[in-house]
Amino acid sequence: MSEKIIYFDNNATTGVAPEVLEAMLPYLGPEYGNPSSMYRFAGASQRAVQKAREQTAALLGAGTEEIIFTSCGTESDSTAILSALRARPDKKHFVTTRIEHPAVMALGQQLEQDGYTVTWLGVDDKGRVNLDEFTRSLARDTALVSMMYANNETGNIYPVAEVGAICRERGVPFHVDAVQAVGKLPVNLEELPIDYLSMSGHKIHAPKGIGLLYVRRGTPFRPFLRGGHQERGRRAGTEAVPNIVALGAACELAGKHIDEENGRVKALRDDLQKRLLESIPDSIINGDPENRLPGTLNISFKNVEGEAILLLLDQYGICASSGSACTSGSLEPSHVLRAMGVPFTYSHGSVRLSLCRYNTQEEVDFVADALPKIIARLREISPYKD
Repeated sequence: MSEKIIYFDNNATTGVAPEVLEAMLPYLGPEYGNPSSMYRFAGASQRAVQKAREQTAALLGAGTEEIIFTSCGTESDSTAILSALRARPDKKHFVTTRIEHPAVMALGQQLEQDGYTVTWLGVDDKGRVNLDEFTRSLARDTALVSMMYANNETGNIYPVAEVGAICRERGVPFHVDAVQAVGKLPVNLEELPIDYLSMSGHKIHAPKGIGLLYVRRGTPFRPFLRGGHQERGRRAGTEAVPNIVALGAACELAGKHIDEENGRVKALRDDLQKRLLESIPDSIINGDPENRLPGTLNISFKNVEGEAILLLLDQYGICASSGSACTSGSLEPSHVLRAMGVPFTYSHGSVRLSLCRYNTQEEVDFVADALPKIIARLREISPYKD
């Protein structure tokens, strides 16, 4: 087994940036004051939380009063959706897509059991949403639309500006799960017609356990967690100061590196994609080849099993995924690939390789050399040969 680790699973989680770790350490040690306390010792924590609020707002093009710190993207999604529905109890129609993250999919399924009508928008073979179909789905009873900014499995980028404009015209609130997009794509909420937006720190080199919910000023909001007065009464619970500080630092760093994500990281992804397609017969790219996140490559290999690919990649010290990290324990084909109609012979052999700014050309070279050998080995023993 290789001792070197090549980490190509950054859509699942990212390593904590050294600058982020340095920023949060004082609040894990000497600066342990509760930011809600009145004495001077708590002042450092109070100021640190406020600075992080300013840093996160700056990356998103938002006002500091529009930022609510949460524990993760899933909490942010649930809070936004349930808040919007509680604010409109007379409306019982929810619109989303068949390719959402499980955080939204599972909640939509629960809403159906609770008596809501849920419209699940389909996608084409490249994973793209049809805007005409979306427009037709809206009704007088529609309480909320929820659509991801970018897909966690394929990297597809969705037309949230156009969808938001249609929602605004119809008077329907719009929630966006931007967990995969923030830090990789420019996001300016001053210009985008989005009412609620979710993000997660551990996708942009902050630690796990911190997220954020943007709520546009003037948008109805009903707290999900009740109790204390924290976050201006919108999210009860003592603030996780070290993680909040880390998120602020990570957002500031992400803003500085967006050009690198869309330049050097994209070039690495494109080089890897080209070499794999050329060296491995019967391989296909899943998703929209022209409109994807810069570091995401979802590729399928005919007549092999994705789980077996991952096990052999691991022997080379290569970390990858067969889809969403939240569902990779399942042997079922990805719900995203099923929604796209990817043939069974390919969908079971899908692998997601997701890069970040810390990845190198040498690592791409190593993966481009190892993966063809792995696929060839698996096809030799595959019971699904043509």
